[in-house]
Amino acid sequence: MNTVHLGSTTDHHLDPERSLALRRAAKASFIGNFIEWFDYASYGYLATVIGFAFFPESDKSVQLLSTYAVFAMSFILRPIGAVVWGAWGDRWGRRWALSWSILIMSGSTFFIGLLPTYSAIGVVGAIGLLLLRMIQGFSASGEYAGAGTFLAEYAPPSRRGIYTSLVPASTACGLLAGSLMVTGMFTVLSDSAMNTWGWRIPFLLAGPLGLVGRYIRVHLEDSPAYQEMRAELPQEPKSSSWSEPLRLLLRDHLHETLITFGVSCLNAVAFYMLLTYMPTYVHEELGFSQDTATLATSVMLVVYIASIFLMGHLSDSFGRRRMLIAACVAFIVLTIPLFLVMTRAHGMLLVVIVCQVVFAIALTANDGTLATFLAESFPTNVRYSGFALSFNGANALLGGTTPFIVTWLIKVTGSTLAPAVYLTVIALIAMVAIFQSRTIHGSELTEEQTQPPA
Repeated sequence: MNTVHLGSTTDHHLDPERSLALRRAAKASFIGNFIEWFDYASYGYLATVIGFAFFPESDKSVQLLSTYAVFAMSFILRPIGAVVWGAWGDRWGRRWALSWSILIMSGSTFFIGLLPTYSAIGVVGAIGLLLLRMIQGFSASGEYAGAGTFLAEYAPPSRRGIYTSLVPASTACGLLAGSLMVTGMFTVLSDSAMNTWGWRIPFLLAGPLGLVGRYIRVHLEDSPAYQEMRAELPQEPKSSSWSEPLRLLLRDHLHETLITFGVSCLNAVAFYMLLTYMPTYVHEELGFSQDTATLATSVMLVVYIASIFLMGHLSDSFGRRRMLIAACVAFIVLTIPLFLVMTRAHGMLLVVIVCQVVFAIALTANDGTLATFLAESFPTNVRYSGFALSFNGANALLGGTTPFIVTWLIKVTGSTLAPAVYLTVIALIAMVAIFQSRTIHGSELTEEQTQPPA
């Protein structure tokens, strides 16, 4: 990976105007990403209730598998969305793409809250749920990559890691808000109320929240790196296609795309296993109540948020590659023992929480570093596309299928340790990819690769 450009910002001499723009970009990225992932997380935390509402009464594990199959199907559009949002973001600007992604996400989430259930319209309700989830997946494919690219291009080199860690932090805050809301709803509402109308509340909140996020993003300026690139490019020929960034990415940066895909695999599986599937695992496999299981995940999310900025800072000091390798080692060594301890907790919630806290710290070592690593791996003219395609490709293939796969593995093997084995194998694959990468962290990235080589 050669040197690429993330802007001409110097580390210690940000002028007041640029400093204000950086703060605004950070706030807008945080708030917008928070809203988007609050919307997206609501489905995962209400999986058991949604299974009851939209699928015929049958074996409980079949209901859960059906719910997670819809969850996985929503990721089908992730690679397509990555291509579309990446090309749009590289061609027409990060701000433009981000302002539309949040609107589409919030709209589709809001309509999930209005869907009639299986008892009202039969299988049509389940089909509607699937279609809206696929639209969610299309929108989400542009959000994380866009926010990560946007912040990385605004941040000064020696603080790029800590600024860009706002993106996973805002994702976790959205998940935490969803987790706390669902925990409160399970505590306050009866099972009957939750199954009939209570589950709709988080989805309906998406409407007004999305409008707020859209307003914030529309009033931002695009990143300095993107503006500099556009100013230096010659006028585009009329025949130039909107998909030109994708063509350049695959022609000139295929190696970087494959490496970043491999590195993203661990994040994809660990994130959805630990932060989305885990409440269901603790409830269904370990025998804790639904509200207790969600509370344990909420504690894990608090630790995750508290740790993520430290990990971003450490990546600025020690390098992205070292942090990502350390995260892989932690998952390879600790995953099976931690799952083993949880399965033998015998109702002791504190034991489960401690194990989840350890997982949270390992995950932040990866998650607090990955967005910056991906942004630094591509030049400005294909950065959004490269980030989006590699990250969402891993999430589509492995992340979105994780709840379904581990639920199926437990059912087939009869072992509650099956998820641990799966996660360990993925960590080994990611480590191989990381060793094939090269790092450019902390350097001032130049415009050398903005134009494709002759």
